[in-house]
Amino acid sequence: MNPHDLPASAAGPQAAPRLVVIGHGMVGHRLLEELAREAHGYDITVLCAEPRPAYDRVRLSQCFDGASTQDLALADEDFFREHRITVLRDTRAAWIDRKRRRVHVSDEQFHPYDKLVIATGSNPFIPPIEGADRPGCLPYRTLEDVEAIRACAAGSRRGVVIGGGLLGLEAARALRNLDLDTHVVEFSAHLMAAQLDEPGGRLLRSKIEALGIHVHTSKMTASIGDGLRSRHRLRFSDGDFLETDMVVFSAGIRPCDRLAHNCGLVIGERGGIVIDAHCRSSDPDVYAIGEVASWQGGTFGLVAPGYEMARVCAAHLLGRDAPVFQGLLPGTKLKLLGVEVGSIGDAHGRAPGSVSCVFEDTLAGTYRKLVMDPKGKRLRGAVLVGDTGAFGLLDQYFSNGLDLPEQPASLIAPQAGAAPALGVDALPDTAQICSCNQVSKGALCGAIADGCTTLGDLKTRTRAGTTCGGCLPLVKQVLESELQRRGIAVDHSLCEHFPHSRQELYHIVRVNGIRDFETLIARHGKGRGCDICKPTAASIFASCWNEYVLSPRHAPLQDSNDAYLGNLQKDGTYSVVPRIPGGEITPDKLIVIGEVARKYDLYTKITGGQRIDLFGARLEQLPAIWRELIDAGFESGHAYGKALRTAKSCVGSTWCRFGVRDSVGMAIRLEQRYRGLRAPHKIKMAASGCTRECAEAQSKDVGIIATEKGWNLYVCGNGGMRPRHAELLASDLDDDALIRTIDRFLMFYIRTADKLQRTAAWRESLEGGLDYLKDVIVRDSLGLGAELEAQMQSLVDAYECEWAATLKDEQALRRFRSLINSDAPDEHIVHVRERGQPRPATAQEREALAAPAE
Repeated sequence: MNPHDLPASAAGPQAAPRLVVIGHGMVGHRLLEELAREAHGYDITVLCAEPRPAYDRVRLSQCFDGASTQDLALADEDFFREHRITVLRDTRAAWIDRKRRRVHVSDEQFHPYDKLVIATGSNPFIPPIEGADRPGCLPYRTLEDVEAIRACAAGSRRGVVIGGGLLGLEAARALRNLDLDTHVVEFSAHLMAAQLDEPGGRLLRSKIEALGIHVHTSKMTASIGDGLRSRHRLRFSDGDFLETDMVVFSAGIRPCDRLAHNCGLVIGERGGIVIDAHCRSSDPDVYAIGEVASWQGGTFGLVAPGYEMARVCAAHLLGRDAPVFQGLLPGTKLKLLGVEVGSIGDAHGRAPGSVSCVFEDTLAGTYRKLVMDPKGKRLRGAVLVGDTGAFGLLDQYFSNGLDLPEQPASLIAPQAGAAPALGVDALPDTAQICSCNQVSKGALCGAIADGCTTLGDLKTRTRAGTTCGGCLPLVKQVLESELQRRGIAVDHSLCEHFPHSRQELYHIVRVNGIRDFETLIARHGKGRGCDICKPTAASIFASCWNEYVLSPRHAPLQDSNDAYLGNLQKDGTYSVVPRIPGGEITPDKLIVIGEVARKYDLYTKITGGQRIDLFGARLEQLPAIWRELIDAGFESGHAYGKALRTAKSCVGSTWCRFGVRDSVGMAIRLEQRYRGLRAPHKIKMAASGCTRECAEAQSKDVGIIATEKGWNLYVCGNGGMRPRHAELLASDLDDDALIRTIDRFLMFYIRTADKLQRTAAWRESLEGGLDYLKDVIVRDSLGLGAELEAQMQSLVDAYECEWAATLKDEQALRRFRSLINSDAPDEHIVHVRERGQPRPATAQEREALAAPAE
């Protein structure tokens, strides 16, 4: 008889104790990982109500940006097999029989346990609004919710999010990315009322409204009914109404504690399973962790406290009485719709005797607030909106109870860069560096003592920086400080062949006029080079001299994409992306692209950068495709290179009734000036014709927004995996001043950035921050302005389309052949059609269709 069919007490003395975990979210999975770190000895069964194992719910909104289910997955099947863990998907616990120690999934099916962990998380709170159950009124909590929202948005023009908290603003971002006219309705007087005070919430609102999202605060939705022009009409208690095609509820969460309530466990006054310091419920064999747990009358909606509960629970399941859960009041640092927001501790100053220090810069769009004890010696809380650069420093003061400097305002004032620095050496070993995974400075130092000498090793060993990544700069500082303290030199070498960083190699090449890799490695390196230093050197040569990348001395250095001037795809074919400056294109050129795609059976996709990508080109087809496109007036879009990709634009003053300047014309000017510019990483630009910001300029490396006084220039934004809001570098620039400033900025970035470092990461690592960048670029404090402009102009003057250059070079064309000794294509290559595209007609079928009818 299978022991799983018996009650736990009848399984026999030799059977492994049975641990049942109800729920497989982020916290439930973290418990499994904690147990898997040791020989836990349990026979573990996980009841997972969702159709897939645990995934990163924090990154849920990235699904609207193209992230796949696999991208969000927290583990694969090998993990479960290796650690004797059975995960039952689509299996929902129906009730718990504590007397017999069983978890029933139906009347006949149950799973016995010796220990039980409830990690059911929470449910989205749907306010008791009449009509909230109408079709098109959706929650936002799971991957299934994402798909439902995406499907509903396909037939909608306007979307409303009810709830202006963290998840609500994430949902608003999702709707905006789905091209909906987006509105946020919040019951409180300002956004993010739990984390921000009124001035901070007001500034956040202004920034979000500048992005084209409409915000309605102090609004209670009384009912949802039929609309006149849209599907739904939201009626507010004050008599106003708002019509919309879809509604997304993100008004908070409620602990999913039904199972616990029905089996008699003690429930908190505000819901949730009451737990002790070991995460045990009122039944010592039943634990609760995560959002379903109630600690001292409150629940936690963030992942960091849940991870700490998982750590504490795992330790107790393994027979240890330490650590214990003491509750967490973690700081929150995130980016909402490109706006940096930080909140630490008692941000509202509700503790008796609290005093505040506030700095607000309306022009720069920043708000900073410190909440301190009556003597100004201890930090009780903080609010940061628009610039969270001081977050790490303030979080350490708060978390470790450190004495504030004599002038606490120096921590948030504009001259904060000159404030007394809190170096990592001043932090105690108990200082919490990574709040998501509860990693202290002492744990990092211990791992370094055990042999971790790289940031990657340290992340793998300790988990620091593996969740939100916000602590990585501090983790890196601890690593470098400890290595230096132990007499180990911090090696910034590019690779084993060059004892120099990327920046140092750039200056060596530039100052010495070196134009080929053989000279560079002979004079300043050793060996023959590798796949790290060769592409880096190729990029540096291009950034300095802008010579043809497939010339005999440069071609061997290129990586797979640059080597064939196209993006290599997963099936071995290439994509072709012709440049469409500013997104402006004529009907004739559109027809040419269509004819080329049809002739060569290419899959076509309009990209986020306002151009058309042609997928599925075989290697030997590339020159022929380029020739047809070039003859029609196109040139290479450099989608394959670490170079300028696009300058995205809205329609601007030419068509839009809100536009104040010609954003299309300026985007074209930018793209034609900087096309082909090689840099440490790819560069994206955008130009918005007004402050409605339809081109999303504030998420780009270089973004400009038109005002009636000129152009506002934003730099160092990033819309990737770790989004970063661009910062205002200069205001009210005329056209020529704008170009000069961008010239200086780009050349300074190219000179000083590290290998494969985006402008966002470069800016975060730049000593002196934005103020230093303004000094160098705008005020020309180093006297480099004219030199940087001249260097950029020389690169602009040297530009030649790489596709066109290749078509004129017989030697270069030889690389575009399937076989070394033949021009014939490889007929054995099989090409798979994707996403429902019809099978292309064969040559015989095309001939038959072209033949005259009999």
